[in-house]
Amino acid sequence: MPNNPPGGFGHVPVAVYSCATTSTAVGESEERGRYYADARHWHVTGVWSDPDPALPLADRPGWQAATAALSAGMIRGVVVSGPTRVAADAAQFAALGVLLRDRGGFLAAALNGIPARRTSGQARRRRDIADAASGCFPQSDTHEEGAS
Repeated sequence: MPNNPPGGFGHVPVAVYSCATTSTAVGESEERGRYYADARHWHVTGVWSDPDPALPLADRPGWQAATAALSAGMIRGVVVSGPTRVAADAAQFAALGVLLRDRGGFLAAALNGIPARRTSGQARRRRDIADAASGCFPQSDTHEEGAS
């Protein structure tokens, strides 16, 4: 098994879990989970879903299958599209994350599935680092104004 930390990047086997009443909502939730995993180079090895969010989490067959895969070592984590898919509130979601961590895994919420936006300063810093690594230095940044 890879030793990448939760939230880190690398080829970590994960499951995507979703729970919604319509197949369209399940598909969208799965897509967000896959996008989130792909952005981190995690390998989605299983996808499970349940059609009834009113059922307690322990009684959902899809959730049971995902946690069984975790316990068996087939996956390292479970990605959900949002905390409300598996928990009533943030405290319950955190407790569920601790439970999965005790089993040797992690729980990740994709939320909207879109990577966080970078500020213009962060984007410029990344560009400067890439330029420096390639040996390219823009003229405007290599000399001070007024110096001849």
